[in-house]
Amino acid sequence: MSDKPLAGKVGVVFGVANKRSIAWAIASAWAQAGATLIFNYQGERVKDNVEELTTTFGANTPLYPCDVSSDQEIAEFFTKVGQHTDRIDMLLHSVAYAPREALTGNFVDTTREAYLTAHNISAYSLLGLTRAALPYFKNGGSVIAMSYYGAEKVIPHYNVMGVAKASLEATVRYLAYDLGTKKVRVNAISAGPMNTLAARGIGGFTEMLKYCEEHAPLKRNVEPDELGATGTFLVSDGAAAITGQTLYVDSGYSIMGM
Repeated sequence: MSDKPLAGKVGVVFGVANKRSIAWAIASAWAQAGATLIFNYQGERVKDNVEELTTTFGANTPLYPCDVSSDQEIAEFFTKVGQHTDRIDMLLHSVAYAPREALTGNFVDTTREAYLTAHNISAYSLLGLTRAALPYFKNGGSVIAMSYYGAEKVIPHYNVMGVAKASLEATVRYLAYDLGTKKVRVNAISAGPMNTLAARGIGGFTEMLKYCEEHAPLKRNVEPDELGATGTFLVSDGAAAITGQTLYVDSGYSIMGM
């Protein structure tokens, strides 16, 4: 098998904030496998961080702003993508957000605004980005979204984000059905807890990491490069018949009953 299984392929990456981002782990693996990448950044606050990372792939690696809550910005982003390529082969959606106060108290206290915000940014954006990318999937392709076990089971303090991730996983399935005839596959990776910028906003996150490490069959938490390897597999020919699935990459934690 080639050591560059993604050579000649073009990918678009949403969700890199810093070097700890899951999106960065997967993007790095894609680049190492030979892919050419185009990145978004969310706001000027993280631009410098993302730019410093992406230049490791070359000084001219495309990087453009895109607030995924704005249809206009999504359209503008993909117009800029068209200045670099007439086709893409893969899209990574590693985007999620809920107001911090919604991730610390009780779910029953979630405000309407927080509920709608979490679903808009964390779930609907997958639909919006995939629809905008469709004209570029000229030879089929693959879309990957990032989920978490809180979509399926209650994780204390994960609250509205768990509900939004459940919506995200359902969106993956419906998109997979819609786009199958276009040879576009859509899957989700349900990663074990990772020490990312977003995760640190969840109440009791440190305890969550420790608990998963103690109770997972492998007795450890997942490593970023393992998510990168899974992300590369899912966009490769080896996963050509896999679509609409949520793959658990969590050291086996999700199989445990007690």
